[in-house]
Amino acid sequence: MSRLALLVILLLPLAACSLDMSRTSVDDVGARRNASIPLDHLPALAGDYLPITSTHSGRTYHVYVRLPEGYDPQEARRYPVVYLLDGDSLFPLLAPTHLLLTYDEDLPEAILVGIVYGGFDPSVNKRDMDFSAPAPDAAAGEGGAPAFLQFLARELIPEVEKRYRADASRRVLLGQSRGGTFVLWSALEAPDLFWGRIASNPTLLPGRERFFIDAAPHARGDLQVAVASGSRDTERRQRNAVEWTQAWSGRSDAPWQVALLPIEGGTHAASIGEAYRQAMLWLFRDE
Repeated sequence: MSRLALLVILLLPLAACSLDMSRTSVDDVGARRNASIPLDHLPALAGDYLPITSTHSGRTYHVYVRLPEGYDPQEARRYPVVYLLDGDSLFPLLAPTHLLLTYDEDLPEAILVGIVYGGFDPSVNKRDMDFSAPAPDAAAGEGGAPAFLQFLARELIPEVEKRYRADASRRVLLGQSRGGTFVLWSALEAPDLFWGRIASNPTLLPGRERFFIDAAPHARGDLQVAVASGSRDTERRQRNAVEWTQAWSGRSDAPWQVALLPIEGGTHAASIGEAYRQAMLWLFRDE
């Protein structure tokens, strides 16, 4: 037998083993991709998940809930609840941010609720529809804010407050960009629904004039709205923040106390962590 033939015979089992290992590795990767990935091993994100199909918007929202450190459903203590629009990106960012703020800034612990579409593709992500109100300048695919507000008020909030030890008197709503626009629109349409609101770099479109017209009646006297504005955002959006806060700060019929929070060096989207920090510390400044 030649040396070459002997070498082939010796290497064949090794080659077969390598091929089988390669196939197994590919299969394992596919299985991991298809398997549910638990978040409970990430303590800053640990909590709950529930899908809610809205009868108002007709869409299914993936709702991620981050429970406070040391949360015990049997204890009497109740927690503020922060509802995050654009939860696809903001929930995994701001849930750990909140935990670190409790360590370093004595911010009260809170339940964080991320409202998630499940993707960024426009076929799945309907933020343009949900976060914009009907208006003469609304584009096709916009104008769904009234239905989304009903989803929050009649479906999501009641479910959260039924399941968890939530303080219904201290609800907070946060939105960025178009989400910030919805936050301000909802403050006008349903002032009492949220104790605190955070609008980061709002666009005020479509229907800009609506944001300077009378708010709906309100019963509470402790409402607050924080508007964060990055100094590196567009001039138009920085002007939106200044004009809105100035207009409502000067009105005796304003349902809320208003604060403008300039974020020095802040960009349109990437500075949301600092916007959250400053706004939450302002909202909870008495604690």
